[in-house]
Amino acid sequence: MMNTGSYEEILHDYKLGLGHFTEKMPHIARKFNAFTEACFEEGKLSQKEKQLIALGISVYSQDEYCIIYHTKGCIDQGCTEEEIWEAIGVTGAFGGGAAISQAVTLVQDCMEEFSQSIN
Repeated sequence: MMNTGSYEEILHDYKLGLGHFTEKMPHIARKFNAFTEACFEEGKLSQKEKQLIALGISVYSQDEYCIIYHTKGCIDQGCTEEEIWEAIGVTGAFGGGAAISQAVTLVQDCMEEFSQSIN
């Protein structure tokens, strides 16, 4: 079950878990980390656009840790609330009510918490 603390605490728990996995499986973790870092590098798509895509996929797949991680990533990359909601709208077109329910709860709560931490 997910930590019930702040979303910053949940991200911290995720990073601790990833660190533990890295200790146990360093070869795999290094390759995974290198792959994901390469995927999010600036390219023809900006890092901001890539975070919006990742958030949409996270919402569609109901992956709460990734929803939190990529909502923060969107905010860190300068996404506006309107840009995030537009991406969620596209996600809802594919994921229906399940996607929208994650957006109006978890994404909304994360935007509020993370936006307060940068203001």
